[in-house]
Amino acid sequence: MDAILNFLPYIGWVLLAIMILVFVHELGHFLFAKLFKMRVDKFSVGFPPKVIGATFGETEYVIGATPLGGYVKIAGMVDESMDTEELASEPQSWEFRSKPVWQRILVIIGGVLFNFILAAIIFAGLKATYGEAYDPAVGAVIIEEASVAADMGLRTGDLIAAVNGKPVDVLEGLSGMEELLLADPLVIDVERDGEPVRLEGPRDIMTRLNKSGGSFGIDFDPPIVGMVGPDTPASEAGLRTGDHIVGIGDSTIAFFQQITPALRAVEADAFDLLIMRPDSISVEPADMAVRLPDSLQAVGGTLYSIQMAREAGSDAPFVLGIRQFVRLKDYTLFAAIGSGISDTWLNTRMVASSLKRIFVGQDSFRQNIGGPVMIARVTREAADMGAPYFWQIVAMLSITLAIINILPIPALDGGHLVFLIYEGIVRKEPSLKIRMALQQIGMVILLIFMVFVIFNDILKL
Repeated sequence: MDAILNFLPYIGWVLLAIMILVFVHELGHFLFAKLFKMRVDKFSVGFPPKVIGATFGETEYVIGATPLGGYVKIAGMVDESMDTEELASEPQSWEFRSKPVWQRILVIIGGVLFNFILAAIIFAGLKATYGEAYDPAVGAVIIEEASVAADMGLRTGDLIAAVNGKPVDVLEGLSGMEELLLADPLVIDVERDGEPVRLEGPRDIMTRLNKSGGSFGIDFDPPIVGMVGPDTPASEAGLRTGDHIVGIGDSTIAFFQQITPALRAVEADAFDLLIMRPDSISVEPADMAVRLPDSLQAVGGTLYSIQMAREAGSDAPFVLGIRQFVRLKDYTLFAAIGSGISDTWLNTRMVASSLKRIFVGQDSFRQNIGGPVMIARVTREAADMGAPYFWQIVAMLSITLAIINILPIPALDGGHLVFLIYEGIVRKEPSLKIRMALQQIGMVILLIFMVFVIFNDILKL
């Protein structure tokens, strides 16, 4: 019951995401139908019952109460409504069935095309507005215990040379999933103690990543302060953006991810915070003989020691109140458009590869398939992190929706496309009886699948 109640705040965000995706998808069908002068009887975002609707020209525009999809009803087309009344008469010039096969194909794939276009626009907009975050290569990496990276043999101190055969100059993307899922198997080349070592990932890497919350288990973010929160211990101590944290108490800090564990390990009420700063502040320099991590030897600046103290009477873990420094690459408008198209292609390959791994049994079907509940949780978490993260999820969902819709399953766009390709090859339509039967089978399959993924989501809450 608690899990269900906790799910309720997610509904608003997931509804917004779904409404955007469905509207854009159906708009693709609608605009291509209009382009070829087909009559569109209804444009619906959401399935019946109807909540609100209005008619303009020959088309009724509707918002339905079931927000898990939508449809465009085109005259003379056998679709989800199973309405065949018009098909008993002779084809009319404004009907779908009277148009050339190539025009009908474009109408059918219009929704998928628009979903890809939406993803490219979002990715390009994010690059143009926010730039692109990247992590600098800082030398050796740190590997989390009991992680996918540790299981495949990576060790703290390894120098990563290449991933899937691609040389690594800037270590970006390794904490994500793109490069990890585009090769089978995943191969990482490292330098360890001056010797080259080649490591191979597990075949079910996607399942393992999902079980670990999507974390591969490799960290390389330098311990650079990116933002200091107001009225926090860090602001009171005078920390500034750009400071390198190199020591906390008895712990040496080489990566940002080490800061929180080091703070938790502090048992005393007071400890020394060591920072490397290129300018001076009103604290006494520490003993310069303190040993620095090899990866920070070239940082430069002056080493300072700041006395930090826990709040009197508190036994809670110490929190500095900082965020890590993120380097951003700026994009011109044209460069952002090119990058947006590239990101769409990369993520399309990643989603397609993930689906292939699931359907061939390489990765767990149950562990890796998500439905409305999972989408709601991920969308809400992204929205809580800020607008860029929300739109990133919308773009990924748009690509996923496009790929699923083009699968050759009756009742999906891909099923209609198969019928049209058959007609184009043999110069004859499949019989109406066969099309209707396959449409009904397709609807049953989709209904069973939807029930499964919803219950599967609930069991994983």
